[in-house]
Amino acid sequence: MLLACGRLRAGRVLLERLESFETLAGFGDRLAEPGHWVGGFDLPFGLPRELVETLGWPTDWLACMRHYAALSRPEIRERFVAFCAARPVGGKFAHRATDGPAGSSPSMKWVNPPVAYMLHAGIPLLLEAGVSLPGLCAGDAGRVALEAYPGLLARSVLGSRSYKSDDKAKQTPERLIARKDLLHTLEMGSVPLLQGSGLRLKLSHTQHDELVADASGDRLDAVLCLLQAAWALTQHQGGHARYGLPDFDPLEGWIITA
Repeated sequence: MLLACGRLRAGRVLLERLESFETLAGFGDRLAEPGHWVGGFDLPFGLPRELVETLGWPTDWLACMRHYAALSRPEIRERFVAFCAARPVGGKFAHRATDGPAGSSPSMKWVNPPVAYMLHAGIPLLLEAGVSLPGLCAGDAGRVALEAYPGLLARSVLGSRSYKSDDKAKQTPERLIARKDLLHTLEMGSVPLLQGSGLRLKLSHTQHDELVADASGDRLDAVLCLLQAAWALTQHQGGHARYGLPDFDPLEGWIITA
């Protein structure tokens, strides 16, 4: 797990450091530290209402998340497989309202990518840390957690071009060039999705080279989440009470910048 830490100064998002965590417990301890921050987290913050209601789970967000966290991964998979089996081809998964504009995978998906398990692992850490999740759960107003999705920013720049792969055989020169192009756009402040915000990424030469060299894209994804959090902070400072979030279903959650 990687955490990109930075500061927002006069429209510039300065990347200060990347922190790495080997265990969920270590990451949870970091979240629980006193501080003042707004963070973007690359994991779903909720499940589709259609899924929750069909399964008969609580429709209050906190009660639903506690129920979900109490299940094992095999139990989650069993229930989701049964849900999908009862649905027609082409509509196996239920979607959240945010999936359309964000282009995100359904949060009930347990493979490729296993975002359902990411939710299962991540939300309990945020709750235990006592952070605030705007529109979902009140907590420490000084530590604000928002759902981010790096692929949303990346696609707004690259379109369908891929910039990363965990498969070494697919870590091609074309993906390397895509990472360079994406970073150039971030540093120039010309990301289509962030137009009007004036945000520009500020990197050292060393940081730039490290982000380009990471063919898995993990470091770059962390930085994209940092930028989404910075955008949300500018919205909040500009008078938007919920960090740029629209009115959304308080059971499902919403991805910032979508």
